[in-house]
Amino acid sequence: MPTITCDPDAAADKLQAAGVSVEAGNTDHERWRAERGAAVAVAYDDKVVVQGADPAELTLLLEDGGGRAHVYFDGACRGNPGPAAVGWVIVTGDGIAAEGGQQIGETTNNQAEYAALLRALEAAQDFGASEVDIRGDSQLIVKQVRGEWDTNDPELREQRVRVRELLTDFDRWSIAHVPRAVNERADELANEAFDD
Repeated sequence: MPTITCDPDAAADKLQAAGVSVEAGNTDHERWRAERGAAVAVAYDDKVVVQGADPAELTLLLEDGGGRAHVYFDGACRGNPGPAAVGWVIVTGDGIAAEGGQQIGETTNNQAEYAALLRALEAAQDFGASEVDIRGDSQLIVKQVRGEWDTNDPELREQRVRVRELLTDFDRWSIAHVPRAVNERADELANEAFDD
């Protein structure tokens, strides 16, 4: 359960600026509460405690981020189609800034890879990154996003459009294929999500 030492009023302003509704606390000790996706933030006098299945939904908005980040993504599928999960990692000059993984239901492997990339880009936005260097071990996804390969499947085409829309929010971006060994942590997070 992440605890962020901060000014609760400034934290509430950050969340509201990101479109997150901030409500009154449930007890005399709670200054406010906010919920987004699978995360709940509770503010006390000098800190905010974030809990839930995916705390990164809120911690990335509350922590001071920005600048350039390396973003790793990986989708995993057991069967094709089959149960799927995603993993993502944001790395800055200080090391791993944020990471996450979650199950996404039943889908194909390529759809899982796109879902992982989308979640990673959303996390990078929440973190406040202005430049992203994206890395993944799916050559298909990388080449489709770069426009080198066509996207014939309508669902993949829709996901690619969404990825390209998210990329316009960054000042600069690049995407490159890397070997699975370089993408190991994102792969681990996707596979760990199956066990949760």
